[in-house]
Amino acid sequence: MKIESSNRLSFVEEYYFSKKLREIRSRQNAGEEIHNLGIGSPDLPPHPHVIQTLAKEASASDAHHYQSYSGLPELRVAYSQYYLDKYNVKLNPTDEILSLIGSKEGIMHLSMSILNPGDQVLIPNPGYGSYAACARLAGAQPIEYRMEEKNGWYIDLEALRKVDTSRVKILWVNYPHMPTGTVPSYQHLEELVAFARQRNLLICNDNPYSTILTDHPMSIFQVDGAIEVACELNSLSKSHNMAGWRVGMLGGSSKLIQTVLKFKSNMDSGKFKAIQLAAVTALTLDDEWYDQLNHAYRKRQEVGIRLLTMLGCKVKIPDAGMFLWAKIPKGEMDAITFSEYLLNTFGIFIPPGTIFGDAGENYIRMSLCTPKNVLLSIMSSIEKRLSAHVN
Repeated sequence: MKIESSNRLSFVEEYYFSKKLREIRSRQNAGEEIHNLGIGSPDLPPHPHVIQTLAKEASASDAHHYQSYSGLPELRVAYSQYYLDKYNVKLNPTDEILSLIGSKEGIMHLSMSILNPGDQVLIPNPGYGSYAACARLAGAQPIEYRMEEKNGWYIDLEALRKVDTSRVKILWVNYPHMPTGTVPSYQHLEELVAFARQRNLLICNDNPYSTILTDHPMSIFQVDGAIEVACELNSLSKSHNMAGWRVGMLGGSSKLIQTVLKFKSNMDSGKFKAIQLAAVTALTLDDEWYDQLNHAYRKRQEVGIRLLTMLGCKVKIPDAGMFLWAKIPKGEMDAITFSEYLLNTFGIFIPPGTIFGDAGENYIRMSLCTPKNVLLSIMSSIEKRLSAHVN
């Protein structure tokens, strides 16, 4: 019996990192020493109290039952308090917050809940590939808007206003921006909200990096009335070193939350209770946690900038986030070729900017999820090889 794949899969490809990491593992298993400086998977552990809560609650008598599709009330209250503490934003935990199995799930849920075949979606270039992939899987057409260095990696609203948005339902925004680390001004967010209101479309802000390497976390909801035309995804993956735990949330109007819940409740049966209660612990950590985490990332960032500069790159110091966005040296190599050169010559994997869109040509993106001492060791090794080449 031959089973043909769904037609919708012809519109998407296997995720870049899924393929590349498989290649790297194969080469490592064959004996090559390769350092992965590509993926944003935190190497540091969650707070000990978070792990302790998980261990304790996992042995509770009711831990293994089905859970609420919306998330435990305690978790939604914790998210609400988190938004109040971090962003000075009030979200009603009863009907304006939906717990997710990671915020990536929310990208698909929003796409499938809102989009119809023939609809259009505005997505950033460079930007996260799942925005376009999920739009295509929902039968919609992704329309790219370019973000460029000459505009400070801000959305070019003048260019956006010239776009025919008659078929557009969603405007994907990602601030702090991945891969560049750009944080918007409050005025820029205001203008985005005004644009969405004028064009009758929904802003979806993907916001998992807002506490990394910044003392001033931002949310789209800080703009008055934004919840009427915007929603926001957030996650504990980066901010609390819980990537594999799959803990995220969607904030939005009660009508939007109910719309997405209609789809989500047909896709899963809730999240393990112990993980949800551990997430409550994570969301209630004091500022010392964020200060210590950012101190570690800042030290890594300093070494990472030196490492990339040694390789001839020009580094953009990010406003926030766990990546370094760097322009590659001028010459004959494009971003993909330069990335492969680094892999094959120095044994380091730093992905090309083009995996985030063609506006990422001439750039690479380095993750800060590697210990400082390892980065120093890599830098020393590169320095020796470069010196040997010169001599």
